[in-house]
Amino acid sequence: MGRAAELAGELVNLATAGAARGQDYLPPRGEALAEQFSRVVTAHWAGEVRRTRDAAIRVEQMAQEFRTVFQANGDAETAGALNRLLRRYGTRPYLAVSPEQQAHLHFHGDAETPVESLGGEFAAGLALVVDAYGHGRLGICTAHHCDRVYVDLTRNGSRRYCSNACGARAKMAAYRSRLSADEPSR
Repeated sequence: MGRAAELAGELVNLATAGAARGQDYLPPRGEALAEQFSRVVTAHWAGEVRRTRDAAIRVEQMAQEFRTVFQANGDAETAGALNRLLRRYGTRPYLAVSPEQQAHLHFHGDAETPVESLGGEFAAGLALVVDAYGHGRLGICTAHHCDRVYVDLTRNGSRRYCSNACGARAKMAAYRSRLSADEPSR
């Protein structure tokens, strides 16, 4: 379920405005948003999210709802946000069988559109990450001028940035700060 959780983070980062990698970020709108979301999702799931204005509206709404999970503080707040999403998207389990691997547990939303059905999968993925590792594995990038989210699936739970680019930016800023502190005053 780690991939479903990561896709939930990708959805939030794609469809919510804010800051990304040191710059202001405005998400694509309308059918362009539905198109980009569809590309991300269909690379990992069979089927296709329709690239329509209605799908885009649903994607925007879902992204805002899922952002609340990453912004939650503590177990109780995270659990409350996830429980609301699990109920809203009617998350239910099923066993998937494929020739490449043995039967394995998946989740899907009990909803009228493919977007909401994926909402059930995303909510379950995030809930399983929190169940296995705790709420601290879901976070917001700590780099300056970035509010993109991440799911930390590292072995030691050390992730603090949304991307390698933000990690590199933060390291470079710390290095420059140390250099300027070491320079003698003139």
